[in-house]
Amino acid sequence: MASIETPRHLVFVVGRTVQRGTVVSVEGFWKVAVSTPLGTRHTVLELSTKDGVLQGISRGEKEELVLNDLRQSGDRLYWYQSITKPIRMKLVFDVTIDGDDMSGTAKGGPMPPAEVRGHREPAPQAA
Repeated sequence: MASIETPRHLVFVVGRTVQRGTVVSVEGFWKVAVSTPLGTRHTVLELSTKDGVLQGISRGEKEELVLNDLRQSGDRLYWYQSITKPIRMKLVFDVTIDGDDMSGTAKGGPMPPAEVRGHREPAPQAA
C-alpha cells in the first residue's frame, strides 16, 4: 500500500485493508449504529477514494458530516466528526473492518466510549 507523509498524519493511498490474506476494499456504503447513553443513533457512511485518497461522508438522522482525518491502518479505520445535534461534540471513531462488517467505538467528550456496529450495503438505487 502506498502512502505519503504529511505534517499531521500518514495518508494511505487507495484505501484498502488486508484480511485473511485477501485485499478487500473498504469503499462503499455502510449502515452504522452507534449505541449512546441517549439511545442508538443510525447513520450511513459513504467511503470512497478520490485522487487515490480515502474519504468519507456520514449521513445521519439529523445532519450530514464529512469524516475528518480519515485514515486506515491494516483492518482499522480512524476518523473524527464534529456533530452539532443533539449537542455539539467531537466524536472520535476507531473501528475494525472484517469483510462487510464493522465494529468498534466512538468517543465523545466526557462520555464513555459508545459501541459502533455496521454492515456494508449495496449502493442505494436512484428513485
